[in-house]
Amino acid sequence: MSDRLIMKLRVVSARLTTPDVLVLDLQHPKRPLLPAWTPGAHVDVMVAGGVRQYSLWGDPEDRAYYRIAVKREAGGRGGSKWIHDHAKEGSELHVSAPRNHFGLDGKGGRHVLVAGGIGVTPILAMSRALAAGKADFTVHYCARSASEAPLLDELRTVCGDRLTTWFSQQGRRLDANTLLAQAAGAELYTCGPNSLTAALETAIAAQGFPVELYHREHFAALSDADFVPDSFEAVIASSGRTLHVPADRSLLEVLRDNHFVRGSSCEIGVCGSCECGYVSGDVIHRDAVLDLKARASRLMPCISRARGTVTLDL
Repeated sequence: MSDRLIMKLRVVSARLTTPDVLVLDLQHPKRPLLPAWTPGAHVDVMVAGGVRQYSLWGDPEDRAYYRIAVKREAGGRGGSKWIHDHAKEGSELHVSAPRNHFGLDGKGGRHVLVAGGIGVTPILAMSRALAAGKADFTVHYCARSASEAPLLDELRTVCGDRLTTWFSQQGRRLDANTLLAQAAGAELYTCGPNSLTAALETAIAAQGFPVELYHREHFAALSDADFVPDSFEAVIASSGRTLHVPADRSLLEVLRDNHFVRGSSCEIGVCGSCECGYVSGDVIHRDAVLDLKARASRLMPCISRARGTVTLDL
């Protein structure tokens, strides 16, 4: 469980933006202002049997509400179904204070934002901030059709002619290589299904697009059904102590057993709660949070492993 502030928030509005995406407006029943957040941030929502993470898509300047969008995932772990079935106007949800692993760089210059399906939520918040700051930006939104594109009207209102839509049912598909050629020199942000980020990252490697300009967030765990874990050793840099991590246990579990308490939430590599540093080692990164640059010194012990020995900055 995350060690962040957990609040009981009231659902003041619940509506479907597409047949399978529920939009919720959440408000504190007593306090007029919620904790501040920045575009790209997400909150933890406590559901039956666990915790789920949802990006905030509203206006960071409007702290009276948190706005999230929840896609009902038929093949998921049950959290989205629980929210769709239980989050009604007047009901209450336990929600954490925001955390941001996908923030805007804030350095100005040109930005190219790419969203796929429900991945539009952080992209919409970023677009609103960039539009308010009169920044140079464009947005590409990929979905099956307009009727299946969550928050499309809101995105159109914010972006105007900066928005390009790619609806596959109309035969329009985003070409990653063409996009990267057009995005030369820009900060590139993407959030969407693994197929979208994989296509972009393949093109990035092929074209030599600077990895420091690429920022991405997944909204689902990475698929690695063929991964076979091996045991490894974790050395604690501050003490030199060595911990054995068996093949059938996570590094996070072993750290907890040895009183190196790490906050955690999802435990599948998508929320970033348990992030820690490392100073050496061949790390097998399996999370969906850290960007390519951060992976040089950071890891998620809930899901990532190592070959041989890793030395942790603990």
